[in-house]
This record gives sequence, structure tokens and C-alpha cells, in this order.
Amino acid sequence: GPGLHFFGYYDVTPWDATGRYVLALEVGFQDRPQTPEDLVTIGLIDTADGDRWQPLATTPAWNWQMGTRLQWLGCTPDRLIIHNDRREGRFVAVVRDAFTGREEAVLPRPVYALDAAGRRAVTLNFARLARCRPGYGYVGVPDPTEGVLCPEDDGIWVMDLASGASELLFTFAQVAGVEHRSDMDDAEHWFNHLLWAPGGERFIFLHRWRPSGREDWLTRLFTARPDGGDLCLVADDDLVSHFDWRDADHILAWAQVKGQGAHYYLFRDRAGTGAAGAPVAVGPDVLTCDGHCSYSPDRRWILTDTYPDAEGKRTLILYDTEAGRRMDLGRFWS
Repeated sequence: GPGLHFFGYYDVTPWDATGRYVLALEVGFQDRPQTPEDLVTIGLIDTADGDRWQPLATTPAWNWQMGTRLQWLGCTPDRLIIHNDRREGRFVAVVRDAFTGREEAVLPRPVYALDAAGRRAVTLNFARLARCRPGYGYVGVPDPTEGVLCPEDDGIWVMDLASGASELLFTFAQVAGVEHRSDMDDAEHWFNHLLWAPGGERFIFLHRWRPSGREDWLTRLFTARPDGGDLCLVADDDLVSHFDWRDADHILAWAQVKGQGAHYYLFRDRAGTGAAGAPVAVGPDVLTCDGHCSYSPDRRWILTDTYPDAEGKRTLILYDTEAGRRMDLGRFWS
């Protein structure tokens, strides 16, 4: 198509199960933040037919960082897709056929992260996220929690994708109450970056707050069960950025660890205290910059990048965890 194409965040794959079709988004501009009126076109690229572009639908519920959380539904990884939308003044999720564009279902909440089976989603208030961290939520719907620093009736929700039934797992106030710190008082709190563990037994999220009078924010990393139980504080030294699950018990994250500085660390979920559960730095001598990290399917390789250097270029990096070796694939303007 004539427009500009992108997809979304690095935690979701655009490819279908067969490796033939690629989901993508199309817009007509790239020089400003989106407004509530800006629509993004959802479409399908057929790599077996000259990369033919087939538009399927449009939605106003999107942003540049995360897209519209467009992805294949795990229960039909080569047929149904899901994305977020805005209907009648609220954000929702829409399930549709990837080849006809036909709507199969409209769910009462938007989705953030789906388990691999495509049965459950964890999600949050995208209007609050847009206000607290512009560029990551959606604009166009008023945030009912505006002016409330640490809501007791909003937080992280789980939604059944078959029925649309949802429940509030824990509130901002509950999470802020875990190992509470005085700099959380008079601070605005938000959640971001939800991701399921392999197997779907647990999920991860970031708890962020901006202390009164400060420009920057502080971050903690939590995991929990999908019923909200067994809430675990994994990383708590003010800085946590990008991450990926290595397996059901370990998380790779760019973070700060007391006394050791900021590196990629392998955290053990539910480790408790003591040396056995201490985070281990990954490639501290060669992986020296925060980036968007993910594992290869066999978990041997880490793919990551850097933030832009002085020339505005990001380096794309492969790291061999067995040999401890970094390989630079290239530098790309971004």
C-alpha cells in the first residue's frame, strides 16, 4: 500500500503459525503523536503472493510504541486475530477473521497480553497509561481515575477471551502496599508491560510511580498468578526496563541491582532471599546498554538492540549465552 507500515512492540510476533502471513499496521503520517481522530489500518501481508497487502479494518485505539496489540489468537494461530478498538466511548478488543476481516466477537475490555493458548488476557486502564506515560496508552477516552494518585478500584485485570468475563486481580493501592516506601506517598502510580510466562502459569508487570516533585519515575517488577495470587516482588532497585521470560522460572531484564549497577540480569521468579536466588548479570562486559531483549526459541541466543548513538543509529546484537559472545548484526538509523 501507499502508506507507512509498522507493527507494534517486540513482545508479540506478527507471523502466523505457518510462516506465510504477516500482520501489520498502516498509517499516513509519521511526524507527530496520534490524536483521538487518527485511525490505523490493520492488514495482512501474504509473503507467498508478492507481499500482497490486504486491509482488514481500522481502529483509533493504537499508539506508535505498542500498535493496537494486534496478534494472532493462540487457539487458532493461523486464522483468528485480536486487536483493540474504541466503541461507544470505551476501549474494547475485537476478534476477527484474518482473511475476511469479519468480526467474530467484541470483548468488553481491551487486551494487553494474551497467554499462549489464547484463552486469557491480562490488561489495564489504557487511558490512565496514556496520561501517566504518554505514547504507551490510548487517547480518546477520559480516564476515570484522573486525579487519583493510587486508585483502590483500578489496576490489573484478567479477562476470559471466550466469555468476556473479567475481574480485577489487584489494585494500585494493593501493589503499592507491598514493601511500601515513603516516596510512593503523594506519587502517581501506573502499571505497564504485562507479559505471560511460558506455560501461562504466571505473568509479569511493571509497577511505576513518579515521586512528588520529580520528573522521572521509579520502577519495580512483579510476577503473579493469573488468579491474582502469589504476588511476588522480583526486582526493586528503582530501575527496571525491558525484559523477556527465559523459561517459566527465570526472567531476563535490564535492571539495577543494589551494589551491582545496571545490567541485563537473570532473575529467578519467587526466589526469596539468599544467595541461591540472587540475580545473575548476563554479559555484563559486552551488553552495556539497555535494549529490547528477547530469546531465540531454543533459549540459547538473546537478540537485543541499543538506544540511538550520536548518529541516531541503533546497533542490533546477537548474544550467545553459551559462549558468552556478542555479535553485532548491524547499525540502523531509527
